Amino acid sequence: MSTTNEALTGGCLCGAIRYEVKAEPLMMASCHCRDCQKATGAAYFPALAVPAAALRVQGEPKTFAVKGESGNTVTRAFCGRCGSTLWGWSAAMPDGRSLSATSLDDPRRFTPAVHIFTASAQPWDYLPPGAPQFERMPPRPA
Repeated sequence: MSTTNEALTGGCLCGAIRYEVKAEPLMMASCHCRDCQKATGAAYFPALAVPAAALRVQGEPKTFAVKGESGNTVTRAFCGRCGSTLWGWSAAMPDGRSLSATSLDDPRRFTPAVHIFTASAQPWDYLPPGAPQFERMPPRPA
């Protein structure tokens, strides 16, 4: 996790949407589900989970909802102008937002603590040894 108290800032490629989060990430994960692969055009979605209430947005993102691999509705926010993936959330955790680490102004603040939905990971993708891996979503702490 990040150890700085600086706000997380980021935005889309064209600059039409900017965001700021004044909270430390609750979790950092790389999601390898097919939905994330298709939504990002990459092998996985590098995500920082933050409280939705801490997210401040300038601009008007578009959203798209789909039933995810988890069985829950997953909504994704993106820029309607340049198409950049910005964040998403699951109906299972409506009070959280998963920011795209690649949309951060300083993506070095992302360090994945866990890899999820690895059953869908691409065989050509590298999963670092020693990092916790879950074939689906890990159990939520009680």
